[in-house]
Amino acid sequence: MSDFDADLWNEDLAPTTAETRTWDWKSYAALWVAMVVCVPTYMLAGGLVSEGMNWWQAVVTVLLGNMIVLVPMILIGHAGAKHGIPFPVLLRSAFGTKGARIPALARGLVACGWFGINTWVGGSAIYVIINALTSGVIAGSPLPFLGIDLGQFASFIGFWALHLYFIKNGTESIRWLETLAAPFLILMGLVLLAWAYITAGGFGEMLAAPSQFIEGGAREGQFWTVFIASLTAMVGFWATMALNIPDFTRFAKSQRDQIIGQAIGLPLPMALFAFISVAVTSATVTIYGEAIWDPVALAGRMGGLGVLVALAALVVATLTTNLAANTVAPAYGFSNLSPSKISFTMGGYITAGIGIAIFPWKLLETAGGYLFVWLVGYSALLGPIAGILIVDYFFLRKCKLDHGSLFKHDGAYPVWNSAGLIALVIGISPNLPGFLHAAGALESVPAIFDTLYSYAWFVGLFIAGGLYWVLAKKT
Repeated sequence: MSDFDADLWNEDLAPTTAETRTWDWKSYAALWVAMVVCVPTYMLAGGLVSEGMNWWQAVVTVLLGNMIVLVPMILIGHAGAKHGIPFPVLLRSAFGTKGARIPALARGLVACGWFGINTWVGGSAIYVIINALTSGVIAGSPLPFLGIDLGQFASFIGFWALHLYFIKNGTESIRWLETLAAPFLILMGLVLLAWAYITAGGFGEMLAAPSQFIEGGAREGQFWTVFIASLTAMVGFWATMALNIPDFTRFAKSQRDQIIGQAIGLPLPMALFAFISVAVTSATVTIYGEAIWDPVALAGRMGGLGVLVALAALVVATLTTNLAANTVAPAYGFSNLSPSKISFTMGGYITAGIGIAIFPWKLLETAGGYLFVWLVGYSALLGPIAGILIVDYFFLRKCKLDHGSLFKHDGAYPVWNSAGLIALVIGISPNLPGFLHAAGALESVPAIFDTLYSYAWFVGLFIAGGLYWVLAKKT
């Protein structure tokens, strides 16, 4: 491709060729299984129970949320499989060749947050392994400013460094890792469930373990309030991937492969892992006398060979999730800012740097903050982008894109598409007061804003998508 503007094109952003389309449905199923099995996913159900749900309500909420997010995942993934372009390039038709940098950067920064969270979780597993083997030799007092001890910080940095090999070797090395890791991670999850079943004396004991809430699970009269916000949080968990899924589907052999692979790999494995989480945690009440939701802490309590096997599995699970879900998108996003200077690899290195700088352990201090500030908060940002993309690609473009114009400023697409940018801002705006209230920045807001915030992803998607349709038709 020779007719392009240098600030819009490099080899990493260019459409894929037939030779690079190597991903079949098994690759996508393996990708999702390897991403699903991770510590933040394990802790999702725990967060729901801590907010007042019983075990089956938590599992059903996780399943429903992932069935919902699968729809935009497949729809937006269609563009990647058909045209071979990554997410930042797809954005150019709806937001403009330069305007696309705004939503691409927004998606990338959210992924940097997730990268940091997962790196912290993986580092914590390494920290527990070393202390278990050495009777706590690297445990110490928290450092000023950081709030964690030197051993925790060193483990965090060590796990962070593992990512650099795969960043350097690109998406094909990530596919290879995900394919190998998926069956191993499923096996480890089932082994953990079997251990809990045997040690606690059966599922009856596990699921009958006493709750900190009233009998029957959810707080009386509050289930629907908790459910609505929680469902939005579950959608928000993978709302990131629903946007940048073209980064992966651009390598698909066919549409059928990306559709079947994602349908198999996402909703049911998420529900299964949520069940394992609540079942095993219920068993810890019988086994240890307390509920242990954090799988890293649980592995540390097991002792002996079990701690090594469990924590090694956690390290692998966290690495596979972090690379696929939280490295690829920002790597392409940062590359899109200046393609002639920033390659996919350099974008990955920038992501890794930001992942350190955000102090991710601060985001995980409370389950409520994790679910209703972080997850719901960024879903308010990403829902509008999804709505605009779906309307633009399916309803306005009829799935047709001019490849040449995507890589030059004087082509069929404007430099700044005001329809997309205005729809994005207005789609985010109704959720902003509720977010500020949930984050503690505002003491109170009218009740309507808290209600809207509970539906943040849905509100943003439909408002932005509908408004974009109206504005784009007028231009």
